[in-house]
Amino acid sequence: MTKPQLSLKGRALRYLSMREHSRSELALKLNRYAQESDDVPALLDTLEALNFLSTARFSESLINRRQARFGNQRILAELKSHGVAREQIDSVKASLQESEAIRATEVLQRKYSSIASDHQERAKQMNFLLQRGFSGKSIQIALRANSERDESDTFSE
Repeated sequence: MTKPQLSLKGRALRYLSMREHSRSELALKLNRYAQESDDVPALLDTLEALNFLSTARFSESLINRRQARFGNQRILAELKSHGVAREQIDSVKASLQESEAIRATEVLQRKYSSIASDHQERAKQMNFLLQRGFSGKSIQIALRANSERDESDTFSE
């Protein structure tokens, strides 16, 4: 016995029930299954009108999933690659800017338990944070906080 084929709308709702999707990402997934008579943009417009598909919710979801591990540059680039509007990216940017240095410090402390003992190790830690998309200013703050934390640990012993 074979499974009945899901309609395009049913498939879209199934994808959206698993997690939030951007309009472009959902269109890409649905185009694989679309027949000649299916109108994917019209379906996406309907889903947006019914508030099943929301760019704001997608942006918030992506930020919540990524901010514990990545910096602003990487998160904003990912939002841009998903087709989020420039105005929305700019509004998100301000809220992320406030917490970037704290997030960089936390990421650095999770990855490296001790401070850099030489320039080579310090460069390695800086490159790690750069690859994660943190800004230079946040990296400097994180490295300074990590070294101060280690110094206070040695004095307390």
